[in-house]
Amino acid sequence: MNAIIKQIEKGKPFFEKISRNIYLGAIRDGFLTAMPAILFSSIFIMIAAIPEVFGITLPEAFSSWLWKVYGYSMGIVGVLVAATTARCLAGSMNRRLEDGKNINEVSVMLASIAGFFMLSVEQIEGGFASDFMGTKGLLASFVAAFLTVNVYKFCVKRDITIRMPKEVPGTISQMFRDVIPFSLAVFGAVLIDVLFRNVFHGSFANTAITALQPLFTAADGYLGIAIIWGAMALFWFVGVHGPSIVEPAIAAIIYANVETNLMLFQNGEQASKVLTVGMGNFVGTMGGTGATLVVPFLFLLFARSKQLKAVGKASCVPVLFAVNEPLLFAAPMILNPYFFIPFLVAPIVNVWIFKFFVDVLNMNSFMYVLPWATPAPIGLVLGTGVSVMAVILALLLIVVDAVIYLPFIKAYDAVLVEEESKNAQLEEAKEELVEVINDGDNSVAEVLSDVVKEKLSDGKRVLVLCAGAGTSAMLANALEEGAKETGINIQAQAGAYGSHYDIMKNFDLIVLAPQVNSYLSDIQKDADKVGVKVVATKGAEYIKLTRDPKGAVDFVLAEI
Repeated sequence: MNAIIKQIEKGKPFFEKISRNIYLGAIRDGFLTAMPAILFSSIFIMIAAIPEVFGITLPEAFSSWLWKVYGYSMGIVGVLVAATTARCLAGSMNRRLEDGKNINEVSVMLASIAGFFMLSVEQIEGGFASDFMGTKGLLASFVAAFLTVNVYKFCVKRDITIRMPKEVPGTISQMFRDVIPFSLAVFGAVLIDVLFRNVFHGSFANTAITALQPLFTAADGYLGIAIIWGAMALFWFVGVHGPSIVEPAIAAIIYANVETNLMLFQNGEQASKVLTVGMGNFVGTMGGTGATLVVPFLFLLFARSKQLKAVGKASCVPVLFAVNEPLLFAAPMILNPYFFIPFLVAPIVNVWIFKFFVDVLNMNSFMYVLPWATPAPIGLVLGTGVSVMAVILALLLIVVDAVIYLPFIKAYDAVLVEEESKNAQLEEAKEELVEVINDGDNSVAEVLSDVVKEKLSDGKRVLVLCAGAGTSAMLANALEEGAKETGINIQAQAGAYGSHYDIMKNFDLIVLAPQVNSYLSDIQKDADKVGVKVVATKGAEYIKLTRDPKGAVDFVLAEI
């Protein structure tokens, strides 16, 4: 097993390179930016649809109004994502361009929207057809965004623009500088549209989704979903944030299928599309990548080692809300041979059971998009329309995952118990030595001289970054608590990597959580420009800091 893991670990640099790809990052960050609109629309559609499950009929006028809100938010998500993806990609491009050359991020958003309409939207009498303005048009959103930003980059690098005299105000001058790249980008989309309509007799969006339907159908099968969620777990096992690599590749279909399922349900048919964002959040990654929802509770119930007991106690609440980094890095589960098999098998078994419930037992699949941090059993029941079958499935998945993980937990726990027994006396001696060195267990912050505290009186700001702002909140909260306890003027804020570029200049230190520490070299270039220090943390180190507020303050002071 160790030999297998070592071979997998050799591929980590390659996996990390993929995860840092700016196009995959733009899709991921573009979706994150547009997510408020998606969640907003889901609230209204759940109000409209769930009462029907219980046989309650809403007033027609009220129901129509709810569907209108849904249609004017989720129904144009393709337009929104075309803009947000273009903006995120332009931001990444700008950080790689030489000084003095800059892509106008607002202009690329507008050009991308226009390009998206060229690639996907049909003209009808009196307006536009809305068929592909929503999730069905997401492939066109990505193409429009990538085309637009690359055209702008080409023009900016070669100064292909309209120059105005220096006396012309900056706003007007920028408008003329953007005329040529805007025109070329949109005209490029026009040419693609003409080509597809003449060759394939349909829009790019329609042709693309039709051509890829066999692939999507295959991905919706047992083998396809096993590969998708098995790959996510495999990447995370070697320390690379798996969803950052896999989800952008399936983003278009997992959101489109949710809308398709809702339409099927509204037409009195079964919501049968399995490959959805909800299956990923609440089944395949139940409690986080690796389907780890049950693991902390198994630690508390069955583990005899102090280490696993402590990890279970500290991680049971975060894991309920799909933040499982405290578990992954503190147990540890990452690169731990004892957890290799269950970490990969549990997600695959979960999605297979879910598909069986949908295909064989005719349970509805996911029809609504809920926040990823919703506790998995609740998200599963609500996202599929609230049914007895969904409740049974949620309970079954918990039992199955427990059965898969328990033998491996017991095996690892036995090793830890033996180690703890052998090292008990040594650990006790170490603790006594640490107490002497730390002068009565005082932290560095507590023995700071008045001079140093005075220098910190103006305050220091720390930004903690992870993939989704969940794990980073744990350290940010610990820093805030430690600052209150020690009287040190430190303010901490949690954020998601990719949404930090506009605010990083406001901080004195940026701390990268383990799941994004591979981005250190990328963010360091941006941080150097604004004079901000960046530090990356490792798994066990990070988890220890989240549990030790004073130690977290010590860490920050040492870095600053």
